[in-house]
Amino acid sequence: MNKIYKLLILSLVFTLVFGEAYAGNKDRAGEAGASQLLINPWARSNGLARANSSYVMGIESQFLNVAGLAHTHSTEVIFSNTTWLKGTGTNIASFGVAQKLGENGGVIGLSVMSISYGEMEITTVDQPEGGIGTFAPTASNINLSYAKAFSNSIYGGINIKMISQSTSDTKASTIAIDAGIQYVTGKDEQIKFGVALKNVGQNMQYSGDGLSFRGFVPGQSNAMTVEQRSAGFELPSLIRIGGSYDFELNETMHLIPSYNFTSNSFTNDIHSLGIHFKWGQFLELRAGYGYENGILDDQTRATASTGFAAGLSIGAPFKKGKEGGFSIDYAYQSSNPFAGSHSVGIRVHL
Repeated sequence: MNKIYKLLILSLVFTLVFGEAYAGNKDRAGEAGASQLLINPWARSNGLARANSSYVMGIESQFLNVAGLAHTHSTEVIFSNTTWLKGTGTNIASFGVAQKLGENGGVIGLSVMSISYGEMEITTVDQPEGGIGTFAPTASNINLSYAKAFSNSIYGGINIKMISQSTSDTKASTIAIDAGIQYVTGKDEQIKFGVALKNVGQNMQYSGDGLSFRGFVPGQSNAMTVEQRSAGFELPSLIRIGGSYDFELNETMHLIPSYNFTSNSFTNDIHSLGIHFKWGQFLELRAGYGYENGILDDQTRATASTGFAAGLSIGAPFKKGKEGGFSIDYAYQSSNPFAGSHSVGIRVHL
């Protein structure tokens, strides 16, 4: 029980130290950038509305709680593709690999997330209706993580990510850091807690030829190229605190309810509930709901998401009785407007 108290005290310290800076503030919602950092690219955990930060495992933990990377047994490879807010033309492609470094060496993970927003019309002051061509904005995150089991109960990890956003003639980039811990307790290790701090880094600022123009400088008779400076913007930092309980129905079936609280620095705080049913390595069913202030009313909702999420995984082991295997994963997240978000992934673990 002393370890539980230590974890709770640590969670409280995280909340007190960072609470004021990272408390949800709807008045600041338009001030942050790099909003792709708030999008989960992985199919498995999307089906739980992000409620599983306390027990997420493998490379998917880079998004929710990087400490879960330490649970990788050997090697894991994941491919995932998400149609984000179907109808907007936004597509997210992700790839990740995790590798255990010996018996006590921890686990290293690498992932790449790339977002394509489709083709957009070029418009100018003189031609506001377009008709002069298109451009294709993109965004990407590259994550490099390390996590380790410090005891049979305590797991910790850190993630360093390079964030980039660009159009045809402008670009912004920076580096951010995530950190997290997970605590496992109970007679059968059925109780889990997790705390994660995410997206802490320097401000981003756009630069490039798209911010320059030909004009006249006072005192000069010839036209010159004038470069404008864009305003910097902060990253959407947040804190996650979660817990879960694993009910073992029999030797192969488990039912895992989970809860997660996310304190966002620029948007509403989110309370997520999830339920996860596992039947060995063959079938997993997931459902979750993420509630934030005003989400039940179309007039007050500050996001396209309406909260509900669900998903499933169908898998098989490579050898009977062994941990290694593969799975095909799917998740759906509801939204209004647009036709929801759909994620499909393939996971191979050895």
